[in-house]
Amino acid sequence: MTAASDSPLNHPPVRGAAGLLNDILDGLARDATAVPSNEPPPGASAKGPNANDAEAAAAKRSEGPDAKQSAGPEASLGDVLDRLDERAYGLLLLLLALPCCVPFIYLLPQIVALPMLAIAGQLAAGRRHPWLPPALRNRKFSIAALQGVVGRSEKYLSFIERFATPRLTIITSHAGARVVGLLLLVPTASILVPLPSTNTLPGIGVAVASIGLIERDGLLVILGLLLGLAWVALLLFLGLEAASLIKDWVSARAG
Repeated sequence: MTAASDSPLNHPPVRGAAGLLNDILDGLARDATAVPSNEPPPGASAKGPNANDAEAAAAKRSEGPDAKQSAGPEASLGDVLDRLDERAYGLLLLLLALPCCVPFIYLLPQIVALPMLAIAGQLAAGRRHPWLPPALRNRKFSIAALQGVVGRSEKYLSFIERFATPRLTIITSHAGARVVGLLLLVPTASILVPLPSTNTLPGIGVAVASIGLIERDGLLVILGLLLGLAWVALLLFLGLEAASLIKDWVSARAG
């Protein structure tokens, strides 16, 4: 088997990432809201070994929506993974990066950053298909909330995708994708920092790079990486400058 066939990104270019993500979320929502029928077959007795279970289920349905149902159906990251194919790395990174692109949102970016780190690390390791440990795989999210994020981002994603075309495909080859995954660890790790405005630009950078992976557009991957890495470098520089100013101020006060 050649290296090219082992590449997790060895697939034809894919258009409409937002549409694909919405299709996946719509399917999860349908499955989550589907209620299995517990009615006995025609001619069967209503009583039997499973009669109590059927009655309990019917009573539960007659109670109306509970608090969890009123919040909408939920799904796990594992459910999303199970519906992905060779586009798994790009689509999953994009799905997780979108909530990070919205400014002044706290906690959620730090939550999705952990799975993003795991995915980027596996891309760097050369795994063909992403895998998540049970603690991350079973992590639940609101389908409606994520659909809202994807919906709000769709026009921006469509704008970027208009310029996407397969080019510099060595960047998305097996060896190139491993380097991309390694570099993506830096902006993804910076999202974990619980400070204002530390997640927006790195999230946008990861999202742009993810679209590049989906579309096999090496130029978009480079642009996304540059955006994310430049912001991290600026953040570190400003942090060091601030520390130096504080040190000088304390020294002046002590003198």
